[in-house]
Amino acid sequence: MTFPASNAWRPTLPAARTVHLGERGDLVVREVAGPPGAPVLILLHGWTVTSDLNWYPVFDALGEHYRVFAFDHRGHGAGLRTRGRFRLDDCADDVVAVADALGIERFTAVGYSMGGPIAMLTWLRHRERVDALVLYATGCRFADERVMRAQLAMFRPVSWIARALPRRMGRPMFDKVVGLRTKNRGLEQWIIDELGRGDLRLVAEAGTALRRFDSRGWATAIGVPVSVVVVDQDMVLPTRLQNELVTSLREPHTFHITGDHDVCVRDPEAFTATLLAACEAASPTFQRTVGP
Repeated sequence: MTFPASNAWRPTLPAARTVHLGERGDLVVREVAGPPGAPVLILLHGWTVTSDLNWYPVFDALGEHYRVFAFDHRGHGAGLRTRGRFRLDDCADDVVAVADALGIERFTAVGYSMGGPIAMLTWLRHRERVDALVLYATGCRFADERVMRAQLAMFRPVSWIARALPRRMGRPMFDKVVGLRTKNRGLEQWIIDELGRGDLRLVAEAGTALRRFDSRGWATAIGVPVSVVVVDQDMVLPTRLQNELVTSLREPHTFHITGDHDVCVRDPEAFTATLLAACEAASPTFQRTVGP
């Protein structure tokens, strides 16, 4: 994808509102209203990024068929801040807390990368609330490949340091790590800014939580429709681990896209097309706005 040359460029994003989640705090949630009576999608973004960065290409297209909600996870972007450790279980509970605050009874959880474990855990912990799952560029586990172990393990000592450092000292460290990685991928200033909005400690601990995640023992029990999109040239989460997720599930709808782990930004058109197809396959009440 080619970004506009101006550093001031920003995508057009849906309206946002602040939702009060009791003791958890306040959370900014984006919403696309969708057609009357449309089924609900809750979009769950990947590790180190923000909801806006992960999902900005698809809001309009999804909004033609669904009521869509998206927000930042703990420690990411404008997500909840906590003094406790980052736990994927807490993120899953946050999803249902948002649904409760918005008066949503049932929904499809759509997870990209780290959002996949959060989506699966949302089903595991709140089965009565989840109609379907859409899992994109994700797996039953994230720590099999040596390269992935190294990438995730890098953040573990950083998280210990971040707990001890004042925020003003941790911030430049985070900017350096994320900024270098982003510049090497050729992304523009807005994306660098989005990546740099996270809380260093919590983002690092999220990496540790991903390294420990393993749903192989219970993924086969998932009893709702599931779509999986496998990224065929993924250099972050190897494709064979994504295929392992497919074989761990009961008759998932499976789709493939050619690209790397950042295909959501690099190839937004293909990303949108595969996500729409995956949502249509999994959603029991897909709303068609054109044609018979």
